[in-house]
Order: sequence, then C-alpha cells, then structure tokens
Amino acid sequence: MAETVRIDKYLWAIRVFKTRTEATEACNGGKVKIAGANCKPSRPLKVGETIEVRKGSVIFTYRVVALLEKRVGAPVVAQYAENLTPEAELEKLRAPVETFFVKRDRGSGRPTKKERRTIDALWDAFDPSDED
Repeated sequence: MAETVRIDKYLWAIRVFKTRTEATEACNGGKVKIAGANCKPSRPLKVGETIEVRKGSVIFTYRVVALLEKRVGAPVVAQYAENLTPEAELEKLRAPVETFFVKRDRGSGRPTKKERRTIDALWDAFDPSDED
C-alpha cells in the first residue's frame, strides 16, 4: 500500500465523487479543503488528515483512516474514511426545497404585458422571509 495518494484519486475511491474528473474539478474549484486551506488535485494525502468537501450547501467532513487508490464498494468505505460530518450539515440535505415556478404552456410564446404584471404580483406576494 502506498504511503501517500493524490487527494482527487482518494475522494473518487471512497465514493465522494462519481468520477475522478468531478473530484479534480472540485479541488480546482476550491470545494475541497485540508486544514482550512484549498488544495490542488495532486496534493498528497496522509493517514489522519481531515478533509472538508463542499457539495451544494453541505460541507462533508472526512478523516483519512487508510489510503487506497482503487475504487471500493460502499460497505467497504468505512475501513478507509471516517465520516465526521456534523448532524447540522446533514439536516441541510433533509430540508425541503422551496421553489416557485410559474408554468406556461408550450408554444404560448412570451408573456404579454398584462401577464407579466400578474407574474410580478405573484412574485411580490411570495416572500419566504415573512414566514414565522
């Protein structure tokens, strides 16, 4: 077993990302941090380090238990990474997504001035910050 492994390869191997390309892009995009600092995809990873990965609004935290270079099945991941993600972060996944969508029939074209005023009035009436 290797003493160090690239962080992008490790994140792919423990199934944080579906592809190595996604893991590399996350590292390059500043979504992966070690000790509070952004890291490049080629950064060597050591046992005992803590990794923070931002996916959407949730920040996942993992501790490296053992290194691996090949992707493993989901039940085996616990042998290589310990999930330290706080429960408060996981609650963000369960939160309902509030979306507001005005449906228009296909082929109906752009809204008229009157329809636009109606849509704007609906948007103004819907203010999620007013909810108790």
